[in-house]
Amino acid sequence: MRISPQLGRQWKVLRLLDCSRVGYTINELVRETEVSEKTVRRDLQVLQTEFSICEVSHDGVKRWQMPPLGKQLGFQLTELMAMHLFQQFLDPLAGTPFWEGSRSVFQKVKGALGDSGARYLQQMSTALTSTSVGAGDYEDRGGVIDRLLLSMEENRVVTAAYRSSQRPTAESRRLHPLGMVHHRGSLYLIAWSVHHGEVRNFKIDRMESADLQQEQFEPPEAFDLSDWLSKCFGVWRTGSEDLQTIRIQFTAECARYVQESTWHESQHLESQPDGSLIATFHLPDTQEIKRWIMSFGPGAQALAPAALVNEIQQELKQMLEGYGC
Repeated sequence: MRISPQLGRQWKVLRLLDCSRVGYTINELVRETEVSEKTVRRDLQVLQTEFSICEVSHDGVKRWQMPPLGKQLGFQLTELMAMHLFQQFLDPLAGTPFWEGSRSVFQKVKGALGDSGARYLQQMSTALTSTSVGAGDYEDRGGVIDRLLLSMEENRVVTAAYRSSQRPTAESRRLHPLGMVHHRGSLYLIAWSVHHGEVRNFKIDRMESADLQQEQFEPPEAFDLSDWLSKCFGVWRTGSEDLQTIRIQFTAECARYVQESTWHESQHLESQPDGSLIATFHLPDTQEIKRWIMSFGPGAQALAPAALVNEIQQELKQMLEGYGC
C-alpha cells in the first residue's frame, strides 16, 4: 500500500512545525505544501485534534506551532512517530532482550503521542511493512541470548549444545563469544570455537542451550567484529585470510538487480556491451557467495576461480540427477 496524498501532506506539515521554533503562518504552509489555503486549514484542523497543535499570535502575526510533546524524552514529535513506525522491523527478534527493551521504548512513545496520535499513526503504518520470509523465531531463546550477552560482557566461557546443519543431534561446544549479528532474519553468534581452533559463526536458532561458566577467556588479540565480517559474503567464513578473486557474469535481465545494491565492500561491477554485467569480489571463502550465484539460476555464471566453477558444476549435476535427468 502507499500513503494517501492527504496523510503524506499532513506528515509534511507535522515535520515543518516540528522543526520550527517560531512556527508557520497559513501562507507559508500554502507555499510549502503547494495546495490551497482551504486544504491547509482542513489539514491543520485534523492535526489540531490529533496532536494539539495550536495557533498563536506574536506581534500581530498568527502562526501555527507544535507543542513540546516529546521534550521529556529529548525527541521531536515526528521523531517519536518514526520510531514507533519502525517497531515492526524488530518483531523478528521477539523474545530477545533487544525486543523486550524496544517494547518498553515504544510503550513510552505511545504514551507521549496519546490515544489520538497513536490512532493517526496507525493509518501511516499501513503503508510500511516488512516481510518475514526465513525469519528466525526467538520466543524460546531469550535465556540463551541473555547468557551469551553476559558472556561477552564478562569474557566468560560458554558451553553450548549446538546442532549444526550437518548433524541430526546437538553436540557440546566450548565457545568464547565475541559478537552477535542479525543477518537475513536470523541471529548469529560470532565466537572462538575451542573445538575448531578458530573464530566461527553459530546460528542461534540451532543453539539448544548455553551454560555460562566461571572460567574466563582472553579475546583474540586485535579481533574486530566489523573487520571479521568485512571478509564475509554475509556471515559465513573459515579462518582463512587468503583472498580469492571471484568473477561472475550476470545476464542483462539480472544486471540491473545486481547493480541496485552493495553486496560487499570489495565488489567491482563492469557493464558489458551486450547489457550483461561482470561482477568481481575478493573473499577468502566461496561457500556463501556460491549459494548466492546459484540463486540466480541461468541468470548468473561463475567465471573464476576454477575450483568454484567446478563446485557449481558438480552441484548442478547432482540436482539434475535428483530430477531424473
